[in-house]
Amino acid sequence: MPWCERCSKFWNPNSMPPTGHCPKCEDLIATPQDELDAVKAPWHFWVLVVLAVVYLAWRTLQLVGILT
Repeated sequence: MPWCERCSKFWNPNSMPPTGHCPKCEDLIATPQDELDAVKAPWHFWVLVVLAVVYLAWRTLQLVGILT
């Protein structure tokens, strides 16, 4: 967790701006975050997407089987 000497406070990385500056005194206290790191989806989201696609494909095949 980043420490600001001037404010004498630990900052949560989520409460800091992406530039890495202290929200109160604007001192640089952490390395700036990459914008791509902030928007990367977790792996279990992609597992859910794959399972949803497989399920919908199976249900589509069942519908085609019923209609023919």
